Amino acid sequence: MVTAKLMLAGIDPFLAALIGGVLVGGALGAINGCLVNWTGLHPFIITLGTNAIFRGITLVISDANSVYGFSFDFVNFFAASVIGIPVPVIFSLIVALILWFLTTRMRLGRNIYALGGNKNSAFYSGIDVKFHILVVFIISGVCAGLAGVVSTARLGAAEPLAGMGFETYAIASAIIGGTSFFGGKGRIFSVVIGGLIIGTINNGLNILQVQTYYQLVVMGGLIIAAVALDRLISK
Repeated sequence: MVTAKLMLAGIDPFLAALIGGVLVGGALGAINGCLVNWTGLHPFIITLGTNAIFRGITLVISDANSVYGFSFDFVNFFAASVIGIPVPVIFSLIVALILWFLTTRMRLGRNIYALGGNKNSAFYSGIDVKFHILVVFIISGVCAGLAGVVSTARLGAAEPLAGMGFETYAIASAIIGGTSFFGGKGRIFSVVIGGLIIGTINNGLNILQVQTYYQLVVMGGLIIAAVALDRLISK
């Protein structure tokens, strides 16, 4: 929504995408991280609350209407393909590669894994827990912002309710991809595979003409089953 508003204000579309996707997404992620650090509440509670707040702000600034009529160059860029591969897929792979490098080749990534495994042990090992929590939320916000930019380009409009319920698919992709709900375990490309599995299931259900409501039931069941299996394996 921010990207669309900036483009309509006459700002270069790709600069608007940078500001709207990276900076605003990162800033909102930082707000989540600060709230988690300051309140000590579980991140799930914080993000559940801020999700409603941010969604409400989006509806306010858009007056609950779709925003369209912006640059065709922006839309066409994300609608294009390179050697038969859609630009959004290439875009996603680049982001995945960056995150893979961060988590496997940098100290920051190793510290994040340690933090996810046991916060107290990470603290006593000299890891700045609050700083790393903030960084994780900023990265998450940037990724969400970039996803919003791609979604806006693909739809050709900024929809205030776009992405509603996507958190369910994100959780399912991560857990089915082997990420532990209890922290400290998971791989970037395993999550990508998890996302492909979820996409395949959704496409299969669409081909079978299964209604969206039932698809949500399937996703919810998969999440519960995957978490239960993870818990069983952890024991």
